[in-house]
Amino acid sequence: MLRRLGLDVHTGRMLDVVEALSCVDLARRDDVFHVCRALLVHRHEDLEAFDRAFDAFWARLPEASGADAPAGGRDVSGAQAPSTGPEAMGLLETQTDTAAATDAEDSLDVPAWSDTESLATKDFAEFSESELAAAREAIERLVWQPGLRRTRRWVPGRGPRLDLRRALARSVRTGGDMVRLPRRVRRLRPRPIVLLCDVSGSMEVYARLLVHFAYALTRRHRRVEAFLFSTRLTRITRQLRAARIDDAVRGVSKAVPDWSGGTRIGASLQEFHRRWGRRALAKRPVALLVSDGWDRGEPEVLAEAVARLQRSCHRLIWLNPLIGTPDYQPLTRGLLAALPHVDDFLPARSLRDLTELAALLGGVGRVGSGR
Repeated sequence: MLRRLGLDVHTGRMLDVVEALSCVDLARRDDVFHVCRALLVHRHEDLEAFDRAFDAFWARLPEASGADAPAGGRDVSGAQAPSTGPEAMGLLETQTDTAAATDAEDSLDVPAWSDTESLATKDFAEFSESELAAAREAIERLVWQPGLRRTRRWVPGRGPRLDLRRALARSVRTGGDMVRLPRRVRRLRPRPIVLLCDVSGSMEVYARLLVHFAYALTRRHRRVEAFLFSTRLTRITRQLRAARIDDAVRGVSKAVPDWSGGTRIGASLQEFHRRWGRRALAKRPVALLVSDGWDRGEPEVLAEAVARLQRSCHRLIWLNPLIGTPDYQPLTRGLLAALPHVDDFLPARSLRDLTELAALLGGVGRVGSGR
């Protein structure tokens, strides 16, 4: 729309806007306004056009709300939108106006702006069926980028090492004289993710969303190894690669024999190391362990398994849905034994927690970062 109004908006500036919006609160309309205005407007004469375009873009149409449209302006909010999808998280969702015209200010796709954050901070255990559907949609839209890792392979680039093979090959053209000394750098690859989710009886209220969380993670980031555990460990990586979420859920439900059973975290992690550790941990992944910490096994077994997992991965993040609930403290014997070997102990009980986790992964998994 800004391009139709004559503003010079190219792809590079839009990428800057996307990066900058991740650093502000999307529920605050003024923050989004000033970020976009600062990065997209570079001429004083375009300020008025941008202001009008911004107000028109976020205004609610009477046809969409069933009421009169609110007056334009950055400080005027419309009627409350339904608490569905990322809009309820304070994110922005576009609604298509099928009766749009071709004029620059009349042919706008008009979304609804909602400042409500009730769904974003609500505990997953308290969600209704409609709210669960909205939460699944929001989780699927999150971007999981756990950074890059250096491989052992070298490629041409401005690195610290000389590439003697290329230098000798080029010297043939100059009669044996090495006019330039090419260099090389380590090749970078996306860092893998290992996901270990507790689906025991104490985690039953969160188990449904855990499967959708694992599916969304696999769809967004292909280098994912996913496991579910209760009294035993089950690898579900193959089932999560289904094209449709319904097929993935059916495949996972058939593959997991001990759903909502007891909890043996230490024994399950030992089985993971014995059967899958060499394959899943070979490339120093970021490991996500999702559990409430209620373990029926010996604390020493859990501590040893968690310590081994931490030594084998780039960073170990324990996600606990009980963090943030009233009067909760990690006082179980298993948690007290395992927490000294955990890099991050974070909540995972709401959409906001998962959004913050997605942002965190981009920092902990980048090249050169460590625990």
